[in-house]
Amino acid sequence: MSRKLRFRGESDNKVDTKGRVSIPASFRRVLEAGDPAWTEGLHPEFVIVYGGVSRQYLECYTMQAIDEVDEKIEKLPRGSMQRRHLERMFSGQSVSSTVDETGRIVLPKKLRDKIGIDKTAFFIASGDTFEIWNPDTYNSVHEQEEAELDDLPEDFDPVIWLDQAPGE
Repeated sequence: MSRKLRFRGESDNKVDTKGRVSIPASFRRVLEAGDPAWTEGLHPEFVIVYGGVSRQYLECYTMQAIDEVDEKIEKLPRGSMQRRHLERMFSGQSVSSTVDETGRIVLPKKLRDKIGIDKTAFFIASGDTFEIWNPDTYNSVHEQEEAELDDLPEDFDPVIWLDQAPGE
């Protein structure tokens, strides 16, 4: 069984006036590995899901990861509310993108405006996807998430949650 590469790390990157921003180098390797059509010299493709009005970030999927999502959606009953909403989010409220030869992507103005990105974009890994945030929004949300942990015992170790994963 081959090892599936995962996104790891975080990075603040400058966005130019045309919306171009560098993707962290380690993220580019995962995008290449997750694009079955990619070979040396080609630009890896991926999908940016921007979702509905409540979504405060852009979620980026490798081609393999978005194919897995599409397969799950196709298993839902045609016409069901769940399928309709998921199709809108993952097909309608998304854009295909590529990484250029300099390791940059272009974030369309519509997407930059949606999440309030101006001069800097914050990238954070999320396993088989990565997210792009306005740095201030991310910091605010992250502070709220950290506050949730304040109610737990002082010696609590979140690693224990791994033992609660299905199949464990």
